[in-house]
Amino acid sequence: MVLSRNGRGFATAVFGPAARGLVRRGISPDVVTVGGTVLSTTVALTFLPSGRLTSGALLLGALVLADNLDGQMARLLNRASRWGAFLDSTMDRIADAAIFSGVLLWSLTHLEGPLRAWTAGFALAALVLGSVVPYAKARAEGLGMTADVGLAERADRLLVVLVATLLVGLGLPAAVMTGALALLAVASAVTVVQRMRTVYVQAVGGARPRSGA
Repeated sequence: MVLSRNGRGFATAVFGPAARGLVRRGISPDVVTVGGTVLSTTVALTFLPSGRLTSGALLLGALVLADNLDGQMARLLNRASRWGAFLDSTMDRIADAAIFSGVLLWSLTHLEGPLRAWTAGFALAALVLGSVVPYAKARAEGLGMTADVGLAERADRLLVVLVATLLVGLGLPAAVMTGALALLAVASAVTVVQRMRTVYVQAVGGARPRSGA
């Protein structure tokens, strides 16, 4: 969870002036949230499948770092709200899915043989398991418990996949991407299990009732 813990302060310092500038211009944090997601999704689904990995990774990296702009703006305006948190989390899921889908499409169109199958399979696994990680936490919190544990948080997953994308774009073997996706799939699976175990301990200890998904 290196980027999750340390990258946030860096991004806040770098993009703080931009946040203040947007606030002065009367731009809503919600507009920035949705706009950032549209940009990320567009870049991921156009640059990556077409093989423009280097430029795609750099653009997506900048957008990921700027992801906390809306939160900074909301705090400056004293408008931090549950709606804003919900919108931000929902848009994050869309952007994440677009990035891993872009990598999946790239593997299907630019790789051949077993490498294509393995890379596409790991990309799909990372996409699916990566979506379960935040759901497990959100579901636990909805039931009055916590699940803030695990190896692979969102920032860490994005860091790994974007660095791998950049390296392959710069000329490293495609197997680098395969390995990175395999690592993410395993780390996400472990994180899901860790969160399930954490919730189980709380639920059994506190006699929490079960409910549907």
